[in-house]
Amino acid sequence: MSRTLLEVPARDTSQEAGRTEPGVGSFEALRLSPQTLEAIRSLGWKSPTPVQVRAIPLMLAGRDVAVQAQTGSGKTAAYGVPLVEGVSAQRVREPQALVLVPTRELALQVTDHLRALGRTRRLRVACAYGGASVASQLESLGRGAQVVVATPGRLLDFLGRGAVRLGSARTVVLDEADRMLDMGFLPDVERILKATPGERQTALFSATLPAEITGLVRRTLRDPVWVRIEGPAPTVEGVRQFYVEVAEQDKVRALRTLLRTEPVQSALVFRRTQRAAQRLADVLAREHPAAALHGGMRQGARLAALRAFASGRTPVLVVTNVAARGLDLPTVSHVVNFDMPEDVETYVHRVGRTARAGQTGTAITLVGQYDMEMFDRLSRVLGPRWVRHPLNLYARS
Repeated sequence: MSRTLLEVPARDTSQEAGRTEPGVGSFEALRLSPQTLEAIRSLGWKSPTPVQVRAIPLMLAGRDVAVQAQTGSGKTAAYGVPLVEGVSAQRVREPQALVLVPTRELALQVTDHLRALGRTRRLRVACAYGGASVASQLESLGRGAQVVVATPGRLLDFLGRGAVRLGSARTVVLDEADRMLDMGFLPDVERILKATPGERQTALFSATLPAEITGLVRRTLRDPVWVRIEGPAPTVEGVRQFYVEVAEQDKVRALRTLLRTEPVQSALVFRRTQRAAQRLADVLAREHPAAALHGGMRQGARLAALRAFASGRTPVLVVTNVAARGLDLPTVSHVVNFDMPEDVETYVHRVGRTARAGQTGTAITLVGQYDMEMFDRLSRVLGPRWVRHPLNLYARS
């Protein structure tokens, strides 16, 4: 498989007032149709963001893309503009494009976004997600749409009923793929992809690219271009940043010791997967008030865990990257990287959960024998801001 990698800095140009003349950095330079440019102007967008500059031409050229970009980088328009440009206004009997998303909230957001971009073309977008009326969604699908935005579970239900056919879906977008992984949707995603044409165009967007996601890319995308939008420089102010070198099998003991010896008021402990987060929370709960927060939990259980953490009844919350995304937790005193982050951007995202609203905070990363490559990268980037923690499990008494 050919692997082309494009890396660009994440300078967001979308709000640069007055920059509308054709040239590098303008929507006009992307050679979009007059209808789409009119819709973009009506939305008040001045210039494309870095992810839009890279992804839109590639998708317009028919390439498969695997894009690593953070939430808020403008990725919805990065695939939304090519979708709008590529669909036929006359064909509505079967969807020409499919966008898979992990949650109801994102499904509604993407649907609104695409309708706004396709307003001048009278684009019809149907939305299907769990927790809402099946009858109304079936009615919307029955009226026909060029684009379907859906969560995996509800779409599989509708495929099983024969309520939607994907044989004409020439383009498929997988949005927030890492979150779909964390919520256990990847098997459903692969089942859905089998219902689409083999010659389709596929675009995957993800904030992180763990091994399971890169495996999905290799199995399902054709000669993709890999685009990585570099995140911001790690400038987390007010955070004391430590690392602890410890054998992998001793990480639980190290964490327990830190929870006893550090002045922990509230701590987020990061793990890579749902199962690992739940398992660690169960182990910690034998000695400390601790709970898990991950995409495999029911909504009621998630809300209960958040309330207990916010109130201080459960001061330790074991989370995954995607479950912690978007949470407003201003009182976190400690962040602990039990599992080494996948990249510098993920480290910054995690550490940024503490020291908010002018407060100070502490971030501690456990470094095992399998973490040395990422440890070296973080050491080069963070420099003297990252220091060894005084904890030493192996010191002789």
